Amino acid sequence: MTFVPYRLARVRPLDAEAGPLPEQFFVRNDAADFASAEGGVWTVVESPFPTSPANQNSRARAGWTTGATVVESQFTFLAPCSPSNVFGMAHNTGAPGRALPPQAFHKAASSVVGPGEAIRLRPGAGYVDPEAELTAVVGRPARNLTLDNAREAILGFTIGNDVSDRDAQKSDELWLSAKSPDTFTPLGPWIVVGLQDRGQPIGIVHNGTELAQGSTDDLGWGVEEILVYLSGFMTLQPGDAILTGFPAECRRIVPGDEVACRIGGIGELCNPVVAGL
Repeated sequence: MTFVPYRLARVRPLDAEAGPLPEQFFVRNDAADFASAEGGVWTVVESPFPTSPANQNSRARAGWTTGATVVESQFTFLAPCSPSNVFGMAHNTGAPGRALPPQAFHKAASSVVGPGEAIRLRPGAGYVDPEAELTAVVGRPARNLTLDNAREAILGFTIGNDVSDRDAQKSDELWLSAKSPDTFTPLGPWIVVGLQDRGQPIGIVHNGTELAQGSTDDLGWGVEEILVYLSGFMTLQPGDAILTGFPAECRRIVPGDEVACRIGGIGELCNPVVAGL
């Protein structure tokens, strides 16, 4: 039997009830054509991260019980997971990247924002550019994975934008100030479960101009290899996001810009760029 991919999203109702924590629900869509009428109709489901408190559904309410049908005019898409850890991979493009040992960097979980949320550039920010990256979302606790079982730890894939301050990167050997400012990790708009991630095009649209594309096949270290590397020294947690690298063209962003990250089989993650504090 052929497995048919489906989408999971974390959403907030437009009429969300006030409370100490904003309401959030997980929804599922099985339509093959995301742009079809069926692609806009979702079913409320239980959290796919039952052991991760940061990803729990809100208490059910009228119209949002498990199995209920909702349409996109009723909600806003959030980042599809609320990770404990966000990882990126350094120098992971093509043969030059593979010639070096795999090396990860950490991005603050507080840098995560969802589709449509603004990327905020603080005053004095230097040369900042976006990176559209295939992002693996971990589905279960995982340690000491192997190439044979690494895929079992992946719930699915989303789009990650590894926004990077290149000037800060030059002076910060750990890249913390370059990679972890608030809003520097847009994720979304959903997780595709069962995505065939090999050979998928990756690219950026900057203010309506499509830049030169790359492919997931252009990554130096593959998805399984990255999970084996990371899980070899730490336990990956449900909801963790692993950005795998950027093999295409990017361009500097400034306040007033609009950036869209595209990956085949997943879709498009769009965020405006504004001046921040």
